[in-house]
Amino acid sequence: MLELIIFLPLLFTIPTIFAWKLFEKAGRKGWETLIPFYNLYIFLIIIKKPLWWMILLFFPFLNVFMYMLMLVELVKCFNKFSLGEQFLSVVFPFVYLPYLGFKSNEVYIDPDDRQKIKKSFAREWVDAIIFAVVAATIIRTFLLEAYTIPTSSMEKSLLVGDYLFVSKITYGPKAPNTPLSFPFVHHTLPGTEDIKSYVEWIKLPFYRFAGFKDVAHNDAVVFNYPAGDTVSTRFQSNVSYYTLVNEYGRKRVWSDKRNFGDIVVRPVDKRENYVKRCIGLPGDTLSIVSRQVYLNGEKAVNPENLQYQYHVTTNGSSLNPKILDKYDITETSRGNKPGEFTYMLTNEAKKEIEKLSVIKSVEVYDDAPGLWKPEIFPNDSAYKWNRDNFGPLYIPKKGVPIILTTKNLPIYTRLITTYEGNDLEVNGNEILINGVPSTSYIPKLNYYWMMGDNRHNSADSRYWGFVPEDHVVGRAEFIWLSLDQNKSLLDGKIRWDRLFSVVK
Repeated sequence: MLELIIFLPLLFTIPTIFAWKLFEKAGRKGWETLIPFYNLYIFLIIIKKPLWWMILLFFPFLNVFMYMLMLVELVKCFNKFSLGEQFLSVVFPFVYLPYLGFKSNEVYIDPDDRQKIKKSFAREWVDAIIFAVVAATIIRTFLLEAYTIPTSSMEKSLLVGDYLFVSKITYGPKAPNTPLSFPFVHHTLPGTEDIKSYVEWIKLPFYRFAGFKDVAHNDAVVFNYPAGDTVSTRFQSNVSYYTLVNEYGRKRVWSDKRNFGDIVVRPVDKRENYVKRCIGLPGDTLSIVSRQVYLNGEKAVNPENLQYQYHVTTNGSSLNPKILDKYDITETSRGNKPGEFTYMLTNEAKKEIEKLSVIKSVEVYDDAPGLWKPEIFPNDSAYKWNRDNFGPLYIPKKGVPIILTTKNLPIYTRLITTYEGNDLEVNGNEILINGVPSTSYIPKLNYYWMMGDNRHNSADSRYWGFVPEDHVVGRAEFIWLSLDQNKSLLDGKIRWDRLFSVVK
C-alpha cells in the first residue's frame, strides 16, 4: 500500500505539468506544477476547493476519480462548461491543458467571481450518469466486483445461484490489460454472440498494486480461466478450445464456422472468471492419493464441505425428496438398474444416509492409481494420472529455477510459451528456449493450483494445470444474495440463511 501513496502523487505530476501555463495564468509559478504533493496543494488553492480533498487524493483508486474532478474544476476556471470540453480535460490533459495555456484569449476567472451556470435538466442527468459510471467503474476495476456462481464445482461451499462480492484489493488489484472497454460488460456485448466489448488499441502489461495479503491455502479465489485464452464463439468456455482441437482437429475447428463459430483470442482480463479454492501455492509439491491431497508430503487440510461422487445402492426404493432436501443432496442421477443411484455427497451426508434402512451400500467412485485419463493435465501418456490419483507435481515459484528434461517438459510447456511468451523447441534430447539450449527455466511469475470443493464435478487445475498470478482477480468475500434456481419465489427461492454470509 505504501507504493500507492508514493507512486500515485508522482503519477499525477505528469498531467499537472501540462497545466504549467494555466498555473501562471492563475497567478502562480509554473514550476510549482513539478513538485509532488505540493503541486496538488496549489492545484486545490487555484480551483478553491477544500484542502481536505488532499486526504482523498491519498486513498488508492479513489484518488483517480478525485483528480479527474480537479481537472474539470480547473477548466471551469477558464469558462469551459460543455461536456466535450470537460471530457477533453480529463481524457487528453496533455493536449488540452497546454492548448488553453498558450491560447492568449483564455483568461483565468476566480471561482468566486465565476458566473453561475444553470444546467439543463438533460445535462443534469448526463452528468449524474457519467459520475455514476465513472465511480462504479473505478470501484469495479480496483476494489470490489459482484459475481455469480453458474456451476456446481464449489458445492456445498458455494452454490449455484450465489451472488458474491469479490475483493480485488485483498491481493492487490490488477491494472486492466484492456482499459478501453464497454462499461460493466466482460468480453462480449450484450445481445451478440461474438462482438467484443473491448478494443486493444491500448494494451497494458501485467501490474498488480499492493494488497493486504498474499493468496493463502484454501482461499476461495476468483481468477481468469487459464485455458480461456482461445475460445470458440459457439461454445465459449463451456467447452475448451483445446478439447475441441483434440477431438475434431485444428483445421476443422478453425474452418467450420457453422459448428464452431469464430475462433477468438482473448487478453487475460477478458477471459472467463472462475472461482475455485487455492490448494497449492508457489513452491509446493502437490500429489493426490486416493482423493486425498498431499502438500510437500503432508496431508492437506480438506475444505469443510468437500464432496465426492458415490454409487448408492438401495433395496429398490428411491430416497424421499424430503430426505434429499434434509441432507442437502442436490446432484443425483439414477443408474441402469433399479435401486442404483449416483449422488454427490459430503462426508456428513454420506454418514447420515448410510443410517437409512433402505440403503444397502454407499461406495465412492475412485479412479485407480495408474489409470491414465487423457483429459487430465498434462495430457501426456507418460503421466498415468487421473482425478483421484495425481502427481507428484511441483508448482512453479517466481525466480526459482525449474530443471527441464524432455520427460517433464509437457508439464511446463504452456507456462514457458503461452504464459511467459517464450519460443520453445525440442531437437532430439535438446531443449531450446528462444533458440538457446536450456536445461532449466526461471519463471517470471508465481503459479497456483486451484481445485473445486465438488471434487468429482469440477473442471479445475487437474484438467488445465497451473494458474499464473496475472490471472488472479481477487478473493470471494461474502454472499449478498442466493437464489435456488429449482424453486419458485413462494417455495423458498431465496436462501435467506446464506444472505450476507462470509465465504469460508
